[in-house]
Amino acid sequence: MKWEQIAEAKRILERETGTIFKDWGGKLAVALIYPNTYFVGMSSLGFQTLYQLFNSRTDVVCERAFYPGSGARDQGLEIISLESQRPLTDFGLLAFTVSYELDYFHVVDMLRQAGIPPLAEQRDTTWPLVIAGGPAISANPEPLAPVFDAIVIGESEEVISPLVEACQETLGEREATLEAWAAIGGIYVGQTSNLELRRAKFQVPSPKFKDSDPGTSKPETCNLERIRRQWVPDLSRYATHSMVLTPDTEFGDLYLIEIARGCRRGCRFCLAGYLYRPPRERPLDMLLEQAQEGLRHRQRIGMVSAAVSDYSRIDELATRLRSVGARISVSSLRADSLTKTLVQALSESGTQTLTIAPEAGCERLRRVISKTQDEQSVVQAVDWAAAYRFPQLKLYFMIGHPSETDEDMDALVDLVLEVRHRFPRRLTINLTPFVPKSHTPFQWAAMTPAVTLQARQDYVKQRLRGSRISVKADSPAWAEVQGVLSRGDRRLAQVLLKMERVSLAAWRRALAECGLTAEEFLRQRSLDEPLPWQVVDNGVSGAFLRREWRLSQEERAGYACPPGNTACQVCGVCEVRDA
Repeated sequence: MKWEQIAEAKRILERETGTIFKDWGGKLAVALIYPNTYFVGMSSLGFQTLYQLFNSRTDVVCERAFYPGSGARDQGLEIISLESQRPLTDFGLLAFTVSYELDYFHVVDMLRQAGIPPLAEQRDTTWPLVIAGGPAISANPEPLAPVFDAIVIGESEEVISPLVEACQETLGEREATLEAWAAIGGIYVGQTSNLELRRAKFQVPSPKFKDSDPGTSKPETCNLERIRRQWVPDLSRYATHSMVLTPDTEFGDLYLIEIARGCRRGCRFCLAGYLYRPPRERPLDMLLEQAQEGLRHRQRIGMVSAAVSDYSRIDELATRLRSVGARISVSSLRADSLTKTLVQALSESGTQTLTIAPEAGCERLRRVISKTQDEQSVVQAVDWAAAYRFPQLKLYFMIGHPSETDEDMDALVDLVLEVRHRFPRRLTINLTPFVPKSHTPFQWAAMTPAVTLQARQDYVKQRLRGSRISVKADSPAWAEVQGVLSRGDRRLAQVLLKMERVSLAAWRRALAECGLTAEEFLRQRSLDEPLPWQVVDNGVSGAFLRREWRLSQEERAGYACPPGNTACQVCGVCEVRDA
């Protein structure tokens, strides 16, 4: 460990408010790890919530660690915790929170930099236990299953305590701890869970599950127990808001509060919309109380949810926050639920950018993806942005949706030019490649080839040249990497281990050395083939997903959760929880 690392950690701590320092005596030492930079990790409300949950226990000391960059190993730098600057090998439990597939590379690199064997089977009782959670790995744990001792599937609030208690009761007996974890709902111990069913080519569980999909004939049963995703029925039991405040992050001037979780809309491309079903809201009074606490630290309150404008009492919440002097910001908006009251409150708060996501340029394609906001709603949002003189308007589009054609690119350009006509100030559009995700109706879809994605991005840029529109586009090549990791199996762990550096060339070379190709993961899947992520029971029935897939091919919008959090049992999530 170098003194420069210690000095940098202390400099960061000096700029923080709300940091938790604990004595280590008699406590389980947990390193909470975000496999990306401090700037990115401290922007994550989920990461901050885990920090609070672990430290709320008197028998735990939890400290944070972040990815220092790929060059740290060359400089001989260790991975150290922020609070006490200890190496990761001093901790009994390493808890990674993994939000994005491209951070899988950093997970392996961090273990190597810490001197810890990256494969679970290589670690004995002398090494810390290594677990993970987060949206990407909850949806499909298989690519990193050989790396982690266990993976938490779903929301972690009600898993943390039994997980810690199992560690305390087994007192460093590794196998006993893993057995105890495997008995906890929502924890996947990939090294011991039905390994004989993972020895086929794709190393996936048998398709013959105990619980047959509603509406299908009952299949033959087998011994496989799927790992049921955990979710919190009553969000009012847990306060989810900023814990540690620092200027050294994207939301440095905000106090974040989660106002709702999940989304009732059912957009077919959206992992979060299926992973966090059913939609749940926090009570208005609870949010106002959290905001009052936040105003002691920051003038601006950041409201977080899948679609802030969908919150059932959003106008009242925005109005009451403004009445107590809060300036408000939002994480995301839908044009078809956006209100003039909310737009005005954002304008009065000094919000510089209004962001909406049409996702596609024409009604047909929005029906295919079940993003059911019409062009009139988009135009109305644009007109409000112009009327309230927002300095910038930002539009998000996805490129490469199933059934997308070149004509759809013309429709996208026409919509953007119409927006340009109505909004005279800075206009930015983002063109993000569509990546099919597990546990969504598009889990069977082929990913559009990178060469096609690049051509369509270039076409839109060329058509909009000279229109005073800033066009930003994510890399199609890296989107393909994400596509492989999002729908891959545990053979990809060996690919990650073969990479000494993170680059496209290293990725392609490692795939080839393992006898794999990207195409076998990016191709369209048949509806009856076993899928690696079927080890996870997300609660949404296979019958429901197949029906949504068929509706998309018929260019028809799909089913949304009913308003008011009424359990409808159509998709199966609420029925599974009550069973």
